[in-house]
Amino acid sequence: MIIKPKFRGFICTTSHPAGCAHSVQEQINYVKQQKPIQGPKKVLVIGASTGYGLASRIVATFGSGASTLGVFLEKPASNGNTATAGWYNTAAFETAATEAGYYAKSINGDAFSDQVKEKTIALIKEELGQVDLVVYSIAAPRRTHPVSGEMFTSVIKPIGDSFTSKTVDMNSNEIVDVTLEPASEQEIRSTVAVMGGEDWERWMHHLKEAGVLASGATTISYSYIGPKITYPIYKEGTIGRAKDHLYAASKEINKQIQDINGRAFVAVNKALVTQASAAIPVVPLYLMLLARVLGKKGLDENCIEQMYRLLASRLYCAEKLPSGDHLIRIDDYEMQDDVQAEVSALWEKVCSGEIDIIPDLEKYRKEFFKLFGFGFDDVQYEEDVREEVPILSIKS
Repeated sequence: MIIKPKFRGFICTTSHPAGCAHSVQEQINYVKQQKPIQGPKKVLVIGASTGYGLASRIVATFGSGASTLGVFLEKPASNGNTATAGWYNTAAFETAATEAGYYAKSINGDAFSDQVKEKTIALIKEELGQVDLVVYSIAAPRRTHPVSGEMFTSVIKPIGDSFTSKTVDMNSNEIVDVTLEPASEQEIRSTVAVMGGEDWERWMHHLKEAGVLASGATTISYSYIGPKITYPIYKEGTIGRAKDHLYAASKEINKQIQDINGRAFVAVNKALVTQASAAIPVVPLYLMLLARVLGKKGLDENCIEQMYRLLASRLYCAEKLPSGDHLIRIDDYEMQDDVQAEVSALWEKVCSGEIDIIPDLEKYRKEFFKLFGFGFDDVQYEEDVREEVPILSIKS
């Protein structure tokens, strides 16, 4: 079939297998061009099919020579519908890793469930023995608690007061005002339950109790803080409350695994174009302006570049690893004073109508399309492709 991008609101409902494979290969090529990392050898990535989780898996494999086990929840193609991008990404990654002689297997299921945790542990015991790095990189909108059965849905809202700011209307290309109403206490609680650190702690508890964490094992989860422009909906909003919980969880995990000389970290990453960020008012406009400033300074990094730098120059680099607060700031380029000053100045000019953002908007759209395998110059999108693509380690 010939596959074109289709949208429902802020969600792209199609993805392109050849485009996703091209994206994965680009990331692999980048890592192979860098210096090898003296890093992990057996890695579990929870949330391994897109974004930072996928990039972490690629860096671990092609940068450090690691065997990897990935956990995610994605849909294969069926009834003439394409698979999700994460499915195609994983299919391409597993094929490339296997052809290069690396162990790479995957489990498709709800990572919040205890059943998936048990299945993962059983596979580690059978084929890997133990893991020395656990990456927790889940970005899910809802979670069913494995004990109580309660369903939690996350929201992106301010806390306390409503918040009004400027954003870009992606349909009209205009700068408009947007107001977000404050979250209720239940919405705050639900967001923390989905995006906080409870499930990360639960994973680490299960893994340790099962004896599948190697001595000196490391675990890391990902967060974002951002600039003052986005504080009301990020740092001071429901997401920020959840990320505070995530950071607190890292301290608890450190206590849990200190007897095996384990360590837990939270990495604060830079802002990137994602499907989630596209739906958040204010954020797309900030991302456009940030990309302009960082690009001009030669400091812009995509997902794979961030994760390579995290592993190579932070997580597995003793002199730069934080010893006290367990927080790794890999958003350092974004948060430089000169960068933020220039973004703020541009923000004021854009909001007052002094400068045109159409070029920034087109660049943003292209990056968004690439998340689903569209917009790559080397992919022939007018050609028929088979939408049904298998993941080697997952039996249909």
